[in-house]
Amino acid sequence: MLSQNLREVESNIKSACERVGRARESVTLIAVSKTQPVSAIEEAYALGIRDFGENKVKEMLGKEPQLPADIRWHLIGHLQTNKVKSVLSNTVLIHSLDSLKLLDAVDFEAMKQKITVEGLLEVNVAEEESKFGFHPSELWELLSRLRQYKNLRIRGLMTVAPFTTNAENNREIFQKLKEISIDTKWNTLDNISMDILSMGMTGDYSVAIEEGATMVRVGTGLFGARA
Repeated sequence: MLSQNLREVESNIKSACERVGRARESVTLIAVSKTQPVSAIEEAYALGIRDFGENKVKEMLGKEPQLPADIRWHLIGHLQTNKVKSVLSNTVLIHSLDSLKLLDAVDFEAMKQKITVEGLLEVNVAEEESKFGFHPSELWELLSRLRQYKNLRIRGLMTVAPFTTNAENNREIFQKLKEISIDTKWNTLDNISMDILSMGMTGDYSVAIEEGATMVRVGTGLFGARA
């Protein structure tokens, strides 16, 4: 089932890229492996997937030692500040930098560990009360603080769009995140680049790609419905 699902997802990604004149290589597929057993990740790995997304630090750290070392782990769920120390050296990218407190904690811990950490600012574009992330209007208030970070590099933006049965309902959300990413205010900071847009999940990743997503997070579309 996984191999068939992957072929379908890859076909959809390629088609979405072709519709807007993008290269397939401009989009990274992140297999959302939260709640999936190690065996499922091994199967996806054998099919060529190397980027996996986990929501919970404990779950990711439990799986990592059992799997190949060249897997690129993405933390895509809410990160509590008391878990920062244990996760920084194990992830290639933190997608969910969603508060000033967390930004400070990541930069401070990265300094202590003498490493550079890359992450994305999570933006609650739809301004849903149930979602984490900065409201769009809050972003520009962060600029002076972001400028001070020495060990945290912001690579772009992430959003979790509202659940919908019609992907077109989220097109405006993805357009807005893209607009925010190209705002010239970001050009004032040396430790920020806006080359990554993490947006789009199983139900709407094709639309997200059409609107500029460079990373899509697909779980159910690959592994099937979670138990």
